[in-house]
Amino acid sequence: MTTAPVILSGTPGSFARGVFHERHPKLVRQVLDALPYGPGERASVEELLAESTGGVMRPLDAGAHDHRQWLEWGEGLYGRPWGEVPFLWAESYFYRRLLEATGYFRPGTWRGVDPFAPFKDAELAGPAVDAELAALDELPGLSAGKRGEVLLASALWGNRADLGFRITASAGEGRPPALIADDSPLLWSVLAAAREPRVCVVADNAGRELLPDLVLIDHLLTDGIAAEAVLYVKPYPYFVSDATTSDVLAALHRLRSGPGREAARIGGRLWRAMNGGTLTVRTHPFFCAPLPFHDMPADLRNELSEAALTVTKGDLNYRRLVGDRLWDATSPFAERAGHFPSPVAALRTLKSDVVVGLDAAVVAELDATGEPWRTSGTYGVVQVGVPVTR
Repeated sequence: MTTAPVILSGTPGSFARGVFHERHPKLVRQVLDALPYGPGERASVEELLAESTGGVMRPLDAGAHDHRQWLEWGEGLYGRPWGEVPFLWAESYFYRRLLEATGYFRPGTWRGVDPFAPFKDAELAGPAVDAELAALDELPGLSAGKRGEVLLASALWGNRADLGFRITASAGEGRPPALIADDSPLLWSVLAAAREPRVCVVADNAGRELLPDLVLIDHLLTDGIAAEAVLYVKPYPYFVSDATTSDVLAALHRLRSGPGREAARIGGRLWRAMNGGTLTVRTHPFFCAPLPFHDMPADLRNELSEAALTVTKGDLNYRRLVGDRLWDATSPFAERAGHFPSPVAALRTLKSDVVVGLDAAVVAELDATGEPWRTSGTYGVVQVGVPVTR
């Protein structure tokens, strides 16, 4: 099998190193400012930051409920400098350790308190969301095909609202977005060819991104494109703004309260779809694992194998889908994602070095600009992989 170098978290001058030495320090400051953590929690968070930017990786405390699981996942990594550890693994572990430092899993005052909730809540209540919800009143005037096109694009570009990315977003984020790979015709044809299709959506961010994801799901169900939908979310707070079940409920309440008549209608339909079982929200511990989807456990693989199409949202899911490696950008997407148990579509704005499935001419043109196009959040892809045999 063709392979490529694994991305490490400490390579000098790399995007990955910038995450640990620029983004995470800013994130820690924001977390400690957003909630009135006590001296113990604050000291633990500061210790984690110091360790992850200049120390060696230590395992979770033996009393942690998932201590054994992380020992297994991290075999051979503990005791090494963070910068020598694969980026995907190190970044995932940083967020698990941040929850430990803030007391999320421990008995006490801060148990179950999402350290990122103030950011999520502020975004969902913001005026930008009011405008986006009001704009949904235009949807009934569009043809079904045009609605699908618009809502798919909205779900794709909603990923630019990623709070973690915006902490250190480059100036390029303000530029008009550009789609550099578009398999959307294949996406719609896969669904059209399926009988009573189940669509699985692996969510990424909460708030402004989750809203268009839910609106797209409503379109698939209401127009009969999907017979049922399953929305997969994280089992606990992760990567600043990743969606949990609580975030789904908050988004549904936001839709139902408007503004705009259509937003309220969509929120009501989704609520009833959950009541009736045509929309199910699920989670699995593996969605917070530091591993690629290639290594997903059998029970989750079996669930996803029943989908006519699985839609993965965002940058992290893309890294887990194709492998967090420095692939040749022209490497076929279908080859990199061929291990997935169902036909799979990736809706992703580029915010890390990993990308595959691009035309050579597109890559050459982007490289010639001299801009960090792989990490700026300016470019996006809709890519679909269909297994040869199911």
